[in-house]
Amino acid sequence: MDIRNLIDKTQEYLPSRTLALIEEAYEFAFEAHKGQVRMSGEPYLEHPLSTAIILADLRLDASSIAAALLHDVPEDCGVPISEIEARFGAEVAKLVDGVTKLGKLPLPTEVKKGEPQAENLRKMLIAMAEDVRVVLIKLADRLHNMRTLGALPPQKRQDIAQETMEIYAPLAHRLGIFEMKWQLEDLSFCYLEPKKYQQLARFVSVQRTQRESYINEVSSILEEELRRAGIKAEVTGRPKHIYSIYQKTERYASQGRDLDDIHDLFALRVVVNEVSDCYSALGVIHSLWHPLFGEFDDYIANPKDSGYRSIHTTVMCLGYPIEMQIRTYEMHRYAEYGIAAHWRYKEGAKEDLHFEERIAWLRQLIEWQREIGAEEFLESTKTDILSDQVFVYTPKGEVKNLPTGSTPIDFAYRIHTDLGHNCVGAKVNGRLISLNYQLRNGDTVQILTTKAGKGPSRDWLNPHLGYIKTSTARTRIRQWFRKRERGENIERGKELLDKELRRFNIKVSEEEIARLFNYDDLGDFLAALGYGEISPYQIGVKLAREEPPHLTPRIPTRPRPSSSAIQVLGVGDLLTNIAQCCNPVPGDEIIGYITRSRGVMVHRKDCPNILNEDEKERLVRVEWGQIDQLYPVPIIIEARDRVGLLRDIGTAVAEEKVNIASVNANDHDDHTITIHMTLETKGIAQLSRLFPKLEGVKGIISVSRDAG
Repeated sequence: MDIRNLIDKTQEYLPSRTLALIEEAYEFAFEAHKGQVRMSGEPYLEHPLSTAIILADLRLDASSIAAALLHDVPEDCGVPISEIEARFGAEVAKLVDGVTKLGKLPLPTEVKKGEPQAENLRKMLIAMAEDVRVVLIKLADRLHNMRTLGALPPQKRQDIAQETMEIYAPLAHRLGIFEMKWQLEDLSFCYLEPKKYQQLARFVSVQRTQRESYINEVSSILEEELRRAGIKAEVTGRPKHIYSIYQKTERYASQGRDLDDIHDLFALRVVVNEVSDCYSALGVIHSLWHPLFGEFDDYIANPKDSGYRSIHTTVMCLGYPIEMQIRTYEMHRYAEYGIAAHWRYKEGAKEDLHFEERIAWLRQLIEWQREIGAEEFLESTKTDILSDQVFVYTPKGEVKNLPTGSTPIDFAYRIHTDLGHNCVGAKVNGRLISLNYQLRNGDTVQILTTKAGKGPSRDWLNPHLGYIKTSTARTRIRQWFRKRERGENIERGKELLDKELRRFNIKVSEEEIARLFNYDDLGDFLAALGYGEISPYQIGVKLAREEPPHLTPRIPTRPRPSSSAIQVLGVGDLLTNIAQCCNPVPGDEIIGYITRSRGVMVHRKDCPNILNEDEKERLVRVEWGQIDQLYPVPIIIEARDRVGLLRDIGTAVAEEKVNIASVNANDHDDHTITIHMTLETKGIAQLSRLFPKLEGVKGIISVSRDAG
């Protein structure tokens, strides 16, 4: 609990006259917390001191450091804010009061779901709009709590880790404090998915020596070429954190790709003096190694909302793809400190002219919060504000930022509500595209409208059809349907409910379905379904969750082995592959082999490749884990016949990872076709996602279960 470490850090960048404030705050906190201990058994003062040190690493001002030392004194020691103001001044007292108010809210599981998180977020964002340092202190407080989370009961660890992953890590990202962001993500991931975390950490560790040797070789080559070009640069390796690698493995696995395809397990950072040097260095890199298509981003010309600037490019280098980041020293400082850089030289420095622009999104969000309820506010913040952004252009050249994955409909509603309501099509870069097209950086978007005023489509609210990403668009569409007559909404809701029950061939009363959604009045439920508050796809999901499976297999299906059915040393099911040389099946004795780039390859123990393996230290014990039971479900598809219909149906089914066991088709004289198909599925929830996708295939009229 020595303050020396904190003083050593702060005196590197703060004027010496401000250190007395920090020392006085430490002494006051020391006396106030005397005798208090944390659940871990360590003295309580260790927590505010560690919080202050985290802020010192961000190089925050003296008032913030002092407030961090004092932030638990009012609540835990009964010291009034007025006393703190009298001793340390109004600025420190205001920061302490702001952090104290943020700390009084319960965890998500302690009251009705969604409300505490939403209220916490409201207060946090309002505090940020007034003085963002309040939230920087709260982020540092949460980071140290995550580092010592192991002392808490298991359920509380899970709750805090989940809240950190959903709220605090994205906030750090939005504020540009990437060093804090990745630590919060990794610590949360460790508690939320401990088996996957440990297995991935071991995999990364196995590759460390090879990776470091590779990075050193590439760095030497690049440094020499930059020197020859007369560019002064610092070239360093950039380690990827575990949660980021996990996200990529999940995304790539969904595309049928493996770890070899991940481009930035290896990464280099090139830091130069001037912006012009960034582009000169880029030219050197691309002359040395071939750039990969679609793996280039210029965040210098188009900075992120957080203020982050760099050039990102991925090149094929010495047999491996490697990401490179190119930036100036000034850009690098901002990438480390983010919005905290605003206070680095506050004493006597010029005001940051761009600071108000960087937090403009807070003003917008605070305006929105006056119009919507807790759940919608929470959803809006997570999807519209705390997610990654893409930057697109209006036809007049104005730049608009939207969450990654946004569509032309989201763009239309971002411009104006009426533009969204009247949207019937869109052009991107001059070409007509579908309305569920995902916008990319640099796209120019033109919305096509109609004067007929028919309003939005209910299909836009179905998340599995991918028409909208932002909560803003979703809220506006729901409001449009909600304003329709109640009787019309009830009638429409009944039609949708009848259609869903028919397609799944389920016998259940309307009143029972309404109760599953916590509606006592059937009319209220049908109206909510009619105006889009409840989506039809949710009915199948709710039935699958609340009731026993409605899918009774007529014949048992053989469980199919997959990498997800393997456990490595009892740790989990991540990064494993079935070896093609021996094709082990459940019941076979198996063993794992740690490859250099594809995780653990699972072989039969009597496989010749294993028996003849020289590097025995790379063999690990594996065992069969849980194997999913698949049920054969016959379905009927009515469609207008056309070339490529079966191919498109097969693609939609494959995207949901459903197997087609059999298929038969009957042509009719009117150019329609009836397709009888048997799918191997896990249950209704999977079908509820698949059916809307199939109905979106061109030419399909209807999809339903075969009543037989």
